[in-house]
Amino acid sequence: MKKKIITVTSPLLPPLEDFIPQLRDIWDSKWITNNGHYHQKLEEALCKYLQVSHISLFTNGTLPLIIALQALRINGEVITTPFSFVATTHALWWNGIKPVFVDIDPSTCNLNPDKIEAAITPRTTAIMPVHVYGKPCDTQRIQEIANKYGLKVIYDAAHAFGVEVNGKSILDAGDMSTLSFHATKVYNTIEGGALIVKDAETKKRIDYLKNFGFASETEVVAPGINSKMDEVRAAYGLLALKDVDQAIRIRQQVAIRYRKELCDIDGLSFMEDMPGVKHNYSYFPIFIKAKEFGMSRDVLYEIMKKNNILGRRYFYPLISSFSTYRGLESAQTNNLPIATEIANSVICLPIHHELSDDDLDRIITIIKKCAKK
Repeated sequence: MKKKIITVTSPLLPPLEDFIPQLRDIWDSKWITNNGHYHQKLEEALCKYLQVSHISLFTNGTLPLIIALQALRINGEVITTPFSFVATTHALWWNGIKPVFVDIDPSTCNLNPDKIEAAITPRTTAIMPVHVYGKPCDTQRIQEIANKYGLKVIYDAAHAFGVEVNGKSILDAGDMSTLSFHATKVYNTIEGGALIVKDAETKKRIDYLKNFGFASETEVVAPGINSKMDEVRAAYGLLALKDVDQAIRIRQQVAIRYRKELCDIDGLSFMEDMPGVKHNYSYFPIFIKAKEFGMSRDVLYEIMKKNNILGRRYFYPLISSFSTYRGLESAQTNNLPIATEIANSVICLPIHHELSDDDLDRIITIIKKCAKK
């Protein structure tokens, strides 16, 4: 009998019976997009939940990055990480900005502050770090460097929904932060995203830019694009927000189980929780050292897949290795030794609110069988 497929994640779906009345309300109003009732309610609810002052909703998580760069008038070169989803760097490319890759910290997989200053040139205008796996960057040190050189900081916080450091949202760091509400994220609106800003005037500018630049019916103040979230997804998001805390608690229990069961395996390592951080457990990466473990990461990955356990090699290959970017001087492998090593050794294990004890037993058993005896 074929075993069921265990996916790396599963979307947090609101109860259908709760969603149908909201859909009926949207149908009755015939207001299905353009800053409607549910859009406004979701912005208010997310500001409260995330402890931020101003948030602007988008139709996906990539467009907030593109708009943030436009709103802050970033050009020239931007220092960023090669260890992320491609949207991070694509947003720079679409704005005609040259990405400058800097190596990562082996303990967090985030942009290494020790490497940033050496990459700054007269053309550098900003830093775009990523809170990889939802683990907070060293925001204080990055801000100190930015202040010293007069640079803007835009955080790609796609993985970091609800993450806090010492009780404060990490979304307040830097000049702006972006979120992704894609179906694969801890919190989703099917597709969606958001841009977090510090003041009402900046939010107004962002709202213009995501709606073709319209400031009124007849006034266009900037060459904006169309990236608004619709009412259906906003209504869905309001319902999903009610269940996200419970989903995160279940994810935390999955992480605890993995750490307990996998802690004594030679050649396998993982990340512990960071002191003072409220994590969202969006990912559970493990790192394989082939010699000590007994096989390579890729062999383990394929064995898991043959057993219908779908881990993911997040993030492999590095963004810097793709054809668009590999010709850049900063993309050379000798400039990125830690990122290269991490990308070649990582597997993110399944972690989500629908995993059963039997699912976890299967995953852990396969990994233990593969380890060198």
